[in-house]
Amino acid sequence: MSIAHASDIVSVWTEKGRPTRLVWRGNRYLVTDTPTPLTNPAIHDALTHPLLQVVGWRFQGVSVSDNEVRMFDVRQLQDGRWELIASYQ
Repeated sequence: MSIAHASDIVSVWTEKGRPTRLVWRGNRYLVTDTPTPLTNPAIHDALTHPLLQVVGWRFQGVSVSDNEVRMFDVRQLQDGRWELIASYQ
């Protein structure tokens, strides 16, 4: 397994808030599993049990051009763009 840690800007399409497609380095990928939310605890002084805040997604994508299968970790930036955190092959 190879891991590519990157901070590339990618294009992500979503349905109901979950990723469905991704474009990375000119390659289009279709999401072929149920995306898993990446979470961090949302800490607040008034909370006795921290809530989990979705900060990104992990999902499997299959390239439409050559059927390459990869796992992607992505997060949405404050300006609305998406950033690739890591890619696993």
